[in-house]
Formats: sequence, C-alpha cells, structure tokens
Amino acid sequence: MNIGPLKEIKILDLSTMIAAPFGATLLADFGAEVTKVEIPGKGDTLRTVGPWKDEEPLRWPGLARNKKSLTLDIRTEKGKEVLKKLIAKSDVVIENFRPGTLEKWGIGYEEMKKHNPDIILSRVSGYGQTGPYSSKAGFGTPGTAFSGHTGISGFPDRPPVSPAYSLLDYITGIYIALATVSALYHRDVNEDGEGQSIDMGLYESMFRMLEFLVAEYDQNNKVRERSPGLSGHSSPAGTYGTKDDKFIVLVCSTDSTFDRLAEAMGRKDMLEDDRYYTNAVRLEHDDEVQKIVSGWIKIHTQKELMDKLDEYGVPVSPIYTIEDIFNDPHYQARENIVEIEHPRLGSVKIPGVVPKFSKTPGSIRHRAPDLGEHNDEILGESLGLSKEDIQSLKEEGVI
Repeated sequence: MNIGPLKEIKILDLSTMIAAPFGATLLADFGAEVTKVEIPGKGDTLRTVGPWKDEEPLRWPGLARNKKSLTLDIRTEKGKEVLKKLIAKSDVVIENFRPGTLEKWGIGYEEMKKHNPDIILSRVSGYGQTGPYSSKAGFGTPGTAFSGHTGISGFPDRPPVSPAYSLLDYITGIYIALATVSALYHRDVNEDGEGQSIDMGLYESMFRMLEFLVAEYDQNNKVRERSPGLSGHSSPAGTYGTKDDKFIVLVCSTDSTFDRLAEAMGRKDMLEDDRYYTNAVRLEHDDEVQKIVSGWIKIHTQKELMDKLDEYGVPVSPIYTIEDIFNDPHYQARENIVEIEHPRLGSVKIPGVVPKFSKTPGSIRHRAPDLGEHNDEILGESLGLSKEDIQSLKEEGVI
C-alpha cells in the first residue's frame, strides 16, 4: 500500500548506473511512481555490474526496487515521440548523460518544456553542465579524487586510498533526491511556481562536505595531507585493537566526551593535566594521548570495552562485517534489512527504507523490474497505444 509523501509524483528515470538512479530510488521509496527508461535489449549498465549469483546481478534488487521498466530507444524519432508523451504526463525527469547529449538528440530541457512547462529536469554529470571540464567523462572514483577527498584519505607513508565502494555516487543520489523534492515544493506551493532544471556535478556532492579543507587553506594556507580516521580533528580518535584481536572505533569529538572516557579509564587525573584537559591541547600531544588510550583498550576484550564505554556514554562501536550486521538485534529491530521476492533467486535481502516517517512512511511496494517488464502497462494503459502500435515499435527495435 502506497501512503508515501510522494505518491502523486511521476518520475521518468533516464539515468544509468548508480548516482542518479539511486536518487530516483529514494524518491520511489517514498511513494513516487518511477518509470525507468532502458535501452532495448541491453538495459541499464548496472544490470552488468557485480557482484552476481550465477547470472543474476545482486545490486539490481536494492537499487531498482519500486521502479517500472520501460524499454525505449530515445535516440530514434519514434522513441523520442513516445518520450515526449511520457514527459507530458510526468513531474520530473532524471538523467545523467554527458552534458549536451539530450540536446544533441533534440530532447533537451527547452524541448521538454514545450510538452510540459512545469517539468523538472534533474541532471547529474561528472563535472556539471558548465565549466571547462563539463564535457569530460565522469565516474565516481575519479570524481572522488577531483573533490579532494581521496587526497586526505589513507596513511602519510602510503598512496592515497579511494573508498572501497561507490561512496560519491550514493552521496550524489541523496543530493539529487533533496534537490528534486525542493524543486517540486517550489513549483507546487508558490502561485508563480514553475518547473526548472537542476545541475549537479558528481564531485560537488563530496566537495560540499569538505568545508574544513576550504576554511583551513583559506585562513591558514594549510594543505592538509592524508591521514587515517579523524586525525587533526579530535583526540583521541581512531581504530584500536582489543585484547581478543578485534577492533573498535572510538572518537572524542567534544571535551565532555573525553571527560567520560577519562573516568571510564580511571584516569581522571588527565582532566587536570595541562596536556590533556581540552581537545586543543590534546591534539598538540596526540601521540601521548593515543598511547595512553590504546594501551588501556588493549588490555580489554571487545565486549568488555563495549559494556564499559556504553556505561559511561562514550561513543564507540565494534567494527562490523556484513555477517555481524545480519546477526545484530538492533539492525533487526529497526528493519534495516528486509526480504523481498525475486523471480529467479526466490528471495533476496536488501536495505530497508530510511528515514522512517510517522504518518506517511515509505515502503517497498514491488521488486526491481526485469528489463521491459512494464512496456505494455506503460505504453498501453498510460499512453493509450494499441497492441498493434506496441508490436510495431517492438519490431522496429524502438522498445
């Protein structure tokens, strides 16, 4: 049952891979009706990305849930005509082609407005629609390096480290979802509200989160080098080994947090010591602080530390594997992992819907679609094409 806050919104998802499609999925989770437009015979490139089980792509069920699949070659004249009819019935179009591609095909934003003046076009590209690099190909890992994030990640005596998964793409998807609902709000609540285009460069979503780098270089002329964890921000902070050869992450981002840690360690004397009593002075003596804290942690098991530090209100977590997550009672209680049907695997587990709304919660209403699964429904029921018209489009390779 769809009672999500976006249940009346219709979205055309022309995008591929992760960033923009993830944004569309977030909107679909909260009720938007999302039609994913895919190339006939090929589909979204994400369908060919691992991991797999046999020949089934295992990312697809989580990233394409709540969407309907329409195969349509929008590069063809007949494909463009169908797309324009869909645009006339939609609120939002989401795309992530290289800048200028839709315009080259004759279906850019100005053309879309002719068929729907209120349409919102959300655009993702590697470097944005403008600027000297706008025409460059862009993927998440290069974009992460361009944003400045990779340059500060890792250890100073080793090469910089890229994230182990498509972090930038997912963050960009969140920005696109936020921007899209903001544009919808502006259009729908203002008397003179109208549609608009949204321009997001992949690298910009990560760069927006690095305001401390901007301020530090601007005011102190400092070029921050790579470091692990929150080095240079808080002391103590980092990853620590335990007595039973496990690991925890601990951070004291505020002085009150360190006060509680010192009490838990039986080292209240540190709170009166000029070297340790504030975060600023602890950072100046970080090596000494880390030696004290890591030495105390090393004589306790992971469970002992969790129990002790939870008791004193110190932010700490064991470093989880996905197996740990599957077995954790908190994940289960929050329904962070849910099970859905799959036409060939029987069932698959995927992340649940977040955040949780009290009155209009999001939901997983249907599984990720097979390629072109909803062609007849969308073209026949929504656009009113006859069976003969649909068959003709299929024979011509348009769908």
